[in-house]
Amino acid sequence: MTTRVGLASSRTAVRVSGWSVLLAFAAWHGGRAAWIEAKAHLAQALIRRAWRQESAGAGDKRPWPWADTHPVARLIVPGRGVDTFVLAGASGRTLAFGPGHLEGTPLPGARGNAVISGHRDTHFAFLRRLERGDQVEVEGRDGRRHRFVVSSTRVVDRSDLRVVADAGDTRLTLVTCYPFDAIRPGGPLRYVVVARHADG
Repeated sequence: MTTRVGLASSRTAVRVSGWSVLLAFAAWHGGRAAWIEAKAHLAQALIRRAWRQESAGAGDKRPWPWADTHPVARLIVPGRGVDTFVLAGASGRTLAFGPGHLEGTPLPGARGNAVISGHRDTHFAFLRRLERGDQVEVEGRDGRRHRFVVSSTRVVDRSDLRVVADAGDTRLTLVTCYPFDAIRPGGPLRYVVVARHADG
């Protein structure tokens, strides 16, 4: 009888211990996600300040002293409540703070294919809601706004270089990882939104 009671107590302790570990992991994971979200929003506030200084003629302005990037454009999607800043470069370090402009492609609004990438779970989560005909605006440092209209959305392999190719027009190509609800980041697929300049 004592052995059975001891065995039952032992099993209960193991169950409680197992649940405790699972709850601790869930709390850690939730806290980590909240930290990533908070960091992304705080960074955008600092980037907004740097953008104002750049627009006032201060030249390339780093949003914080140790930053190795600076804002190059403002991305606005009026119908989706999006107003965010695009940073120079598309390294993983840059994308942690905002969408990044791919070096080697023209700045948004200039003739050619301006490519901007961002994380699917923060700044570019809205891409899944964009549809053909949606309007996207880009503001340059000179204050001029360029209007684009979404012409296509598609899923491609990350090695597909047609995404960055110049098509002879003025377009904006927005890229993020796919699928949007994947457990692991990265992966071989990319979700691509192409928006063409409204004035040709």
